[in-house]
Amino acid sequence: MLYDVNLQIDYSYESPTDHSRNLLRILPPDISGVQRVLSRILSVDPLPAERYDGLDYFGNDTTSVVWHHPIKAFTLKLVSKVERFPPMQQLDFSPSLEALSRELGSVRSLTPTSPHHFTVATRRAPITPAMTEFARMHLAPGMTSLQAVHAIGSALHGEMTFDAEATDVDTPAETAFKNRHGVCQDFTHIMIACLRGIGIPAGYVSGFLRTYAPPGQAKLEGADATHAWVRAWVGIEMGWVEFDPTNNQPSGTDYITISTGRDYDDVAPVRGAMRGHGEQETSQAVDVVPLDIA
Repeated sequence: MLYDVNLQIDYSYESPTDHSRNLLRILPPDISGVQRVLSRILSVDPLPAERYDGLDYFGNDTTSVVWHHPIKAFTLKLVSKVERFPPMQQLDFSPSLEALSRELGSVRSLTPTSPHHFTVATRRAPITPAMTEFARMHLAPGMTSLQAVHAIGSALHGEMTFDAEATDVDTPAETAFKNRHGVCQDFTHIMIACLRGIGIPAGYVSGFLRTYAPPGQAKLEGADATHAWVRAWVGIEMGWVEFDPTNNQPSGTDYITISTGRDYDDVAPVRGAMRGHGEQETSQAVDVVPLDIA
């Protein structure tokens, strides 16, 4: 599936800020066998005094922008063309949870893709007794690790309500889980915590979801903004798989990946610091338009 991707993020400040510095993670990458980037242009207005492009520890594309003079607003615009490949059909060769623990113990690598980075609680995805018990309630005897990922993701989808007004970017996962309301970020952090609580390494994927709705079908939840879903390690044979609890489905051709990490703190699209005072406002608009629909 070929897409035109357009993203615009606007920031405005009550008073001009001085010495603003931001780290951006909004460039989609090439991922072998998953997606291919044909073009991508990231523009910043006003033009920063400094701009550096690089990679973070997990291999995500980063752009650092710095202004040394006061600014009262800035705009980020991404224009990209991305091809997303259909996922390969796979048989379930994932081990049981007990066997998964043994396989995890045999992994000696600590490279960025190592599952060991994704096993413990983080600030955004705390492992709590309530979430771990929720995960255990939806396991069945003889279930494989992959089946457990799908079962827990589907259970969260069934109990959680997508509610854009219920939470903000700083709402704790425990609060969203207790209230059973939230957005894709909340669904994702809760599922990560549930999986880690039962021994399945799990991480956070930030990306885009197509905005095209097939005839007679509702648009997927989370479109028109950056989206989040889960990646889980289900053994040496199958490696990493992805599941979207917000929409109760594995990721596929509807999805475009931007970055991956342990939780939102590793993949925040915009993170920065500035010297100033007063309130700030931000807005975001995303269009992911399929180009090869017959």
